[in-house]
Amino acid sequence: MPQSVLLLGTGRRAAYDAYPLSRIAAAHPVVLVGLDPPRWARRYLAGHLAADPCQEAAAAAVARYAARHRFRGVLTWSAEHLVGAARIAARLALPGVPYETAAACADPVALPALLARHRVAPAGPEDTEGLLVSAEAVVLDDEVRIAALTRTTPGPPPARQPLRHSVHAHDALLHNPFLRQTVERTVRALGLAHTVVHVGLRLTERGPRVTAVVPHLPGDLIPLLVERATGVDLARAAAALATGRLPDVTPTRQRAAAIQFAYPATTGLLTHLHLDPAARYEPSAERMVLTRRPGDAVTAAAHAGPADRLAHWVAEGDDPAQCEHALREMAHYLSATVTPTTRPHAA
Repeated sequence: MPQSVLLLGTGRRAAYDAYPLSRIAAAHPVVLVGLDPPRWARRYLAGHLAADPCQEAAAAAVARYAARHRFRGVLTWSAEHLVGAARIAARLALPGVPYETAAACADPVALPALLARHRVAPAGPEDTEGLLVSAEAVVLDDEVRIAALTRTTPGPPPARQPLRHSVHAHDALLHNPFLRQTVERTVRALGLAHTVVHVGLRLTERGPRVTAVVPHLPGDLIPLLVERATGVDLARAAAALATGRLPDVTPTRQRAAAIQFAYPATTGLLTHLHLDPAARYEPSAERMVLTRRPGDAVTAAAHAGPADRLAHWVAEGDDPAQCEHALREMAHYLSATVTPTTRPHAA
């Protein structure tokens, strides 16, 4: 019989968060802990506990709920609920991220200090050059398996929001001993076990430097890219680990996948946004989704945040070059216009 899991928060955007929720719900009944389930998420839920996951009182509410209902794991892929998930898992003696680790990962000052104490080099403010990658790892007892590497192309400063993520099953960096050692040391330093972890790295001339540690499923549809490129289902792996089981993370595909984000070129009012329906017939297209609508106020890429993205599209292929070509072709199907306060400007 499938084991039920508690999910703290669903995320705010169906375009990104429906994928992991659908994958987990296909294997486990999911009970949401949150004040108001978004409409798009309700089809995937087996139950709902009305409580604010950010409040300490949520742990007591969950404990009362657990006395009446049986579930075996606690999950979240929201940074704001990470500490709450750790608190609840500890209270119910369920697998999870240690509370101290969750608190450190949520603190941009505490995390570098903790890593440095364990001789793991964090990125300093001067580390602005070098390839940006992230290791998508699964921690199985004492084994750290890097399921995939995500290469990230940053946008213009100062925001440097991701323009593109790409995953290749045969990425040469998977065999880089310094990268693998840094990931393993990071996992040990934080005391992580039985979890999926996203370790952000900048590959500098002095070696890999850790930019971030996300001890839960990453966002930006990275789990989808990993699944399309390698066959490893990080969402189901995370759910299995949360319930105390060891998932099978053996790769079953040898491909590549990538996602491209479209940002406005200027700050102002989005007056036109259109996706040509012919995009659905692009051979390498996995999906192409609009994430804003005309009438929205948007911020130019240099100062944008994730909420300013106009659209994203995903391509898969035999190798990164094929994906890159497909992403460029798919961009032609999108048209957008942003009207600034002084004069109109095409985005």
